[in-house]
Amino acid sequence: MRGDDQHQPELFSYRSLEERVRPDHPLRRIRPLADAALARLSARFDDIYGDAGRPSIAPEKLLRALLLQVLYSVRSERALMDQVDLHLGFRWFVGLTSDEPVWEASTFSKNRERLLGGDIAQEFLQAVLAEARQKHCLSDEQFVVDGTLIEAWASKKSYQPKDDPPTSGRGSGRDGQLLKRDLFESKTDPEARLYKKSGSAASMLSYLGHVLSDTRLGLIAAASVTEATTRSERDAAAALIEQLPVRRAHIRVAADKAYDEAEFVSQLRNLRAVPHVTQYTGQRRSAIDRRTTRHDSYTSSQKQRRDIEKIFAWLKQIGGQRRTRFRGRDRVGWMFQFAAAAYNLVRLKNLVPHPA
Repeated sequence: MRGDDQHQPELFSYRSLEERVRPDHPLRRIRPLADAALARLSARFDDIYGDAGRPSIAPEKLLRALLLQVLYSVRSERALMDQVDLHLGFRWFVGLTSDEPVWEASTFSKNRERLLGGDIAQEFLQAVLAEARQKHCLSDEQFVVDGTLIEAWASKKSYQPKDDPPTSGRGSGRDGQLLKRDLFESKTDPEARLYKKSGSAASMLSYLGHVLSDTRLGLIAAASVTEATTRSERDAAAALIEQLPVRRAHIRVAADKAYDEAEFVSQLRNLRAVPHVTQYTGQRRSAIDRRTTRHDSYTSSQKQRRDIEKIFAWLKQIGGQRRTRFRGRDRVGWMFQFAAAAYNLVRLKNLVPHPA
């Protein structure tokens, strides 16, 4: 028997949002992990927000909404607010009731600015890592490091001569030599650099995103964004390793052949890190010798090193880091680190046992 296609609005609903989210929904596993990490930042939120004035949007709700934006590849804040308004599961995840009005996109963006001005993304990533370490899901001895290009929010046409270029002998090249980046800049995003990672690729205005990953379970142990230069990858890798909160006497760090440089290898050894760097077989001499390659652990690290590409694939295709929506290195780095924290939450939901 055919049913009637009649639409009669209901005055009341007797089912809560908690009941409307199915028990096996992925957000159910992510929500408690995110809440535990946000609870670690409660004192930090008290420092950012004053005691007087009108109450603003709770920072926990802001960050949970931003998590949804990353997890579901929502491109803009306006589209995010529409999705939260329509999707009951999104309302439950953010912490809104079914009748509570969703914020205007401009209101959401203005409240988010307070978080963008601090190191909340870095601290949130560290809070997620603290939860992973507490649940014994993070290694402290085997890592892999690599970098990837993040396309800037600027057109190549905006790359024009500087209004006040430096004079001869004040450049950033060797012996003060003037380079192209000393004479040209993007008028849209002056901190973006024209760069390419391979000879066959086309140059584009970019930043470099760097990730230090745990090779045991594939979690991101540290992340940062730098200007796109030839030395940025090695300098950022050393900085990320040095900032590790938990260090064994010796750790193993795998990397590709772009990191095979004598100065970088020596720097790793000074940091008590064994450089499991792929040997460069080109025209210059490799800085990696038999005292490193003769061990079985080196071969194992080379096999595990390629798994970091899966992280970059997720960050770019899902996390929206193929082309950033922000301008300036600080803001680009903020979102890159926040996307790294979201990736860790996705990984942890499958690693941490979920109560029945």
